[in-house]
Amino acid sequence: MPSPDEVDLAIVGAGPSGLYAAYYAGFRGLSTAVLDTLPHAGGQVAAMYPEKLLYDVAAHPAIKGRDLVDNLIRQAAPFEPRYLLGQTANTLTRTSAGWMVETDRGTRVQAGAVLIAAGLGRFVPRKLPAAVDHESRGVIYHVPRLEDHRDRDVVIAGGGDSAVDWALALAPIARSVTLVHRRATFRAHAHSVRQLYASPVRVITDAQIKRCLGEPWLEAVEIGTGGELLTLPAGCLITALGFSSNLGPIADWGVELNYRQVKVDATMQTSLPRVYAAGDGCTYPGRVPLISVGFGEAATAVNHAAVALRPGERLAPGHSSDAVATSEQPLTAAA
Repeated sequence: MPSPDEVDLAIVGAGPSGLYAAYYAGFRGLSTAVLDTLPHAGGQVAAMYPEKLLYDVAAHPAIKGRDLVDNLIRQAAPFEPRYLLGQTANTLTRTSAGWMVETDRGTRVQAGAVLIAAGLGRFVPRKLPAAVDHESRGVIYHVPRLEDHRDRDVVIAGGGDSAVDWALALAPIARSVTLVHRRATFRAHAHSVRQLYASPVRVITDAQIKRCLGEPWLEAVEIGTGGELLTLPAGCLITALGFSSNLGPIADWGVELNYRQVKVDATMQTSLPRVYAAGDGCTYPGRVPLISVGFGEAATAVNHAAVALRPGERLAPGHSSDAVATSEQPLTAAA
């Protein structure tokens, strides 16, 4: 078996909190490996909201999810974190040197400390039975890039915020956009729904998608509405029916849980020594589930991990303005 990768800190989860932790660990002089089940960095933001504007990230009046993720990756880049994407962190085992994380692909990471930044765990899209046979052949569950759908006939199934947001974003790009919802009322924000009905998007309510047509690629969808069948051209069907999530193997790692979240103390340490958690997957009294809160938790966890790994170091990291970050000379904290 190949020798394990050896790092100071293994970060489980490549969402915003995990990516910021990779930067901050580099700032503290710690080497990192970042693991994620998804094949790309960014977590839920990249998977579900890449083109959506976020308004509650400090110093950004508005920023697209994709741009936030790109900035976080660029911020961590000088410290060369190793990304192990498209593989699930399966087991966590105590070793004489700290912890061993092993993935479902057999990759092993030996780390002095571990940071769980996996959010609410693995997100699995809720499937539309009529669309399963066309998965990866015209049926998708999220929209990484709006431009991929320029001049296409797009049908969206769903009535939540994602469905309505994607419909509005695609309306000026696609040849046509049709939103199909099985109910008459929407779960999306009322303001967005008003925008939807004022837009060129065709809205069909009290309806369900019955069949996907076309071989091998999707060409049309058959919609059942009011006892009638309606066939619409469709180069793409976006099924925005939501996602289910679970902690997966993390639930069996021995960390104390509160329902589906990992309990932490004021240092962001879990019930296991040198195993920390940050982001929406952790919990403590009074926690507010915001990206900006996750950033603070990641910094807190990394600073405490740095002291735990290197006794005698100061907890306070110093001022980043007193250092310079380049690919040749990694940024280091002021003395």
